Amino acid sequence: MARPVQIFAFSGPDYEPGKPTTYALLRHAIGLASPSGRLRLCYVPTAVGDSQRHVDHYNSVFMVQPEVDFSVLQLFPQPTFADVPEHLLSQDVIFVEGGSVLNLMAVWRVHGLPEVLRECWESGVVLTGGSAGSLCWHQGGPTDSFSDDLSPFVDGIGLLPYSNGVHDDSEEQPRRETYRRMVADGTLGPGYASEDGVGLHYIGTEMVEAISIRDGKKAWYVAPDGNGGSTSSVIEPRRI
Repeated sequence: MARPVQIFAFSGPDYEPGKPTTYALLRHAIGLASPSGRLRLCYVPTAVGDSQRHVDHYNSVFMVQPEVDFSVLQLFPQPTFADVPEHLLSQDVIFVEGGSVLNLMAVWRVHGLPEVLRECWESGVVLTGGSAGSLCWHQGGPTDSFSDDLSPFVDGIGLLPYSNGVHDDSEEQPRRETYRRMVADGTLGPGYASEDGVGLHYIGTEMVEAISIRDGKKAWYVAPDGNGGSTSSVIEPRRI
């Protein structure tokens, strides 16, 4: 039986030490997979420059879980696998770290990963990630990868034909207002915004459900209103 085509794109943080919600969004993404045996999970930390600290952290989390075959695809200074497409296509879940979506996409394109990841997606590998690991699957969205100010990023893989606003309730940056302004003026196309702790579950290219690990958090569908502004339709997430 063919596996469903799925992406679970979320806004972090998903790591809250000592809380039962720690990794709950990642665990939800893992639960969407249909492994034939031990679950194969590949972590891709390109957006943080293949930071060894991040790699060590997730190694400590997953290496002690006997039901998971955990691997890491690092691209610096060279790929950790001789045949990257073969390795990624053999996975059940590919988990992309947050960080700089600008640098993530630049490095991925040099290595031909967008085409490989599309093949993975079409074959039923669950694609997931937060922040940059959410933006990358969409057409684009606001990002601070260029500077501390939010700028439009329009160079995502585009598996999902929407823009994406992550950290929509951020108090540090005006992400909510910036995303809606960019959609209103046509810089970004219509799309989905997620507040921190909320994930968007897509089957194929349809957003079928929002998931939240925090009370009161929401997702939104944002589109131009035809009069130079935008409309925001609330999507109430299912609390897990």
